[in-house]
Amino acid sequence: MNGKTETAAPLTGLPLILAGVVLALTNFMVVLDTTIANVSVPHISGSLGISGSQGTWIITSYAVAEAVCVPLTGWLAGRFGTVRTFTFGMIGFGVFSVLCGLSTSLGMLVACRIGQGLCGGPLMPLSQTLLMRIFKPEQRAQAMGVWSMTTVVAPILGPILGGTISDSWSWHWIFFINIPVAALCAFGGMRLLSRVETPTSKLRVDRVGLMLMLLWIGALQIMLDLGREHDWFNDRTIVVLGVTALIGFLVFLAWEGTEDQPIVDLRVFRHRGFTVAVLSLALAFGTFFSSAVIIPQWLQTSMGYTATYAGYATAFTGVAAVIMSPIVAKLTNKVDPRALVCFGILWLGFTSLLRVQWNSQADFWSLAFPQMLQGIGMPFFFIPLTTLALGSVQPQETASAAGVMAFLRTMAGAIGTSVSTTAWDDSARVARSEIASRLNSDGTVDAMAAQGFSLDQARLAIAQLVDKEAFALATSHIFLLSAFVFAGAAMIIWLTPRPKRAVGAGAAH
Repeated sequence: MNGKTETAAPLTGLPLILAGVVLALTNFMVVLDTTIANVSVPHISGSLGISGSQGTWIITSYAVAEAVCVPLTGWLAGRFGTVRTFTFGMIGFGVFSVLCGLSTSLGMLVACRIGQGLCGGPLMPLSQTLLMRIFKPEQRAQAMGVWSMTTVVAPILGPILGGTISDSWSWHWIFFINIPVAALCAFGGMRLLSRVETPTSKLRVDRVGLMLMLLWIGALQIMLDLGREHDWFNDRTIVVLGVTALIGFLVFLAWEGTEDQPIVDLRVFRHRGFTVAVLSLALAFGTFFSSAVIIPQWLQTSMGYTATYAGYATAFTGVAAVIMSPIVAKLTNKVDPRALVCFGILWLGFTSLLRVQWNSQADFWSLAFPQMLQGIGMPFFFIPLTTLALGSVQPQETASAAGVMAFLRTMAGAIGTSVSTTAWDDSARVARSEIASRLNSDGTVDAMAAQGFSLDQARLAIAQLVDKEAFALATSHIFLLSAFVFAGAAMIIWLTPRPKRAVGAGAAH
């Protein structure tokens, strides 16, 4: 071990304020990058000459890489020091942000987004850990409150910033804006946080578990992303990827269950409350995150919205969430968290049913209103669910359980996005065929020709109209399915016992 002590005194005065700002900015930037690209996918797809479905790889690659790296946070901090790991992670995030902005092909951009995710994954839990170290015990609750607000506000600003930047400059700048923030936070980390560095030691890492995790997650995600373009299991490549993912996952479970220092501590799943809570979390968050990807794409590709206005429409979710968060935090200690979670997820299902009424003629406020209502339910879902899950495990298992939660939440978002975009495309294809079969195209073409349209112009206009209606129907179909998933996730939460202990503010990642 090095000579540093783990019980360093908290910071005071101006250094404390500046260090708190650095940690909050770090978390803000990492969370921002999970949503900032959502509204920019059509811009990126057009610039790189790829399909919209391929464009979603930009989102899922970041999420998967982040999920893989989160379980390694504890080992990295113990091996190299919390502050040192934080600083190098921030530098790496900045470097890969530059490379993302300079990318000229899909392969390069996806590879750099993976690099972003690997460097950014540990930054959220590390910023939490360091925040608890620099503040006095009586100040930590307030500090975590401010830190948590960045987690809520960043997804709101992500679509707005992404849309505005893509329309006003170019999509490259959604990555370049990370550079000054990353430089500032890396410098601030080195200068302000060095005195709260943690001891280091030569810790063993579960290399076999790590390799197995990379194998099955990588195979699964590639299968989900490529499947719709390769006719799924009618293609030999997809079959091989599916078998690899399944076998890799089963071997991973067997290995981690017997490993003394596992990458993912599966022993926390012996607690029924934790298992049911994270299952509900995965279903609800995966469904929620996929809608945040589909809606901007639909608005831009079919409804004629610019990226900026698509960002405005989707960002309304966060407005109500910011208002409701402190209210829900107070209710959590007074009301059965199972009731709060159930209400929150059912509310998300209710807003999904409102979206089923969307059509190709919907105006801006018809689209934005369900987004705003959705924000009311978000804190009821996230905050009590953390209490419910982490309150179900032993106190010494809280850190491991929080890491598993973060891993599954991020993976659920990536998998949910891949599955929902595939279902969306397939539903649109079916709807397009049904509309085309019922359309009297010859009569329509003749009528348009009488109005001065050429044959090619008439056929193009009809094709565009059919596509627009097909994607509107597909969007309604996806949200109807989402409502059923939300209902299931809400009901299973009652299988958890009520937590017997309270959970500290900094317990969850």
